[in-house]
Amino acid sequence: MSPRTGPKLGNWIVRAVVLLLLALAVGTMGWCRWVYLQIEQYAAQDQAAPADAIGVFGAAEYDGRPSPVYRARLDHALELYRHGIAPLIITLGGSGGDQYNEGAVGREYLIGMGVPEHAMIAETVSRNTEESARRIAVIARANGLRRLVIVSDDTHLFRIHAILAAEGLNVLTSPRPRVPVEGGTDEADRIAHEILSYTAWRLHLH
Repeated sequence: MSPRTGPKLGNWIVRAVVLLLLALAVGTMGWCRWVYLQIEQYAAQDQAAPADAIGVFGAAEYDGRPSPVYRARLDHALELYRHGIAPLIITLGGSGGDQYNEGAVGREYLIGMGVPEHAMIAETVSRNTEESARRIAVIARANGLRRLVIVSDDTHLFRIHAILAAEGLNVLTSPRPRVPVEGGTDEADRIAHEILSYTAWRLHLH
C-alpha cells in the first residue's frame, strides 16, 4: 500500500462508519417514534365492548390492599362489569414480596365491592407483563373465552395488546382513569419504559 493510498482508505472507512452510525440513529429514532405513536393511540381510546371476560393487570399491593393505581384499575373493571361488558373478571399478578399476591388481592377487593365469587378468577403467579399475558391466554383457552377487555394504565395497553394478539386472542383495551400518585413516575418515564419494554419483547430479549 502506498503512503497516499493509506490515508485515503482510512478516510473512506471513517466516512463509512459515520454514515452507518447516522443510519442507525435515524432508524432508531424512526422506530421509537412509531412505537410512541402506537402507545398514544391506545392510551387515547376506550375500546370496551361486550366480551367474555375483563382482565385486570396487576399493580402494587400494600399488606393485602391494592395501591391507588391498582385500585383505579380494579374500580374501572368493576364499572365495566356493572355495565354488563362481561360476566367474568380475571385479576392478574403474583407476589409483590410479602405474603400476599396481586391477583388474590384484586379478587378479594372486587368481591368486597359486590362481585360474586363465581364471577372472579385470580391468577397469582405471574411476575411481569409478559407472564401475565401468557397466563391470561392460558386461562382464556381453558375456559373458552373468545374475547377479552383488558384494563390497565393507558400507556401500558399497546404492549399488552400486542403480546395478547401474538397469542391469538381477540383483545379490546380500556384504560383506567388517571389517579395522582405521590412519588410516582411521570408520563415521559412511563412511555420510555414502554418503548424499551416493547422493543425488548419484539427482539425476544425477555
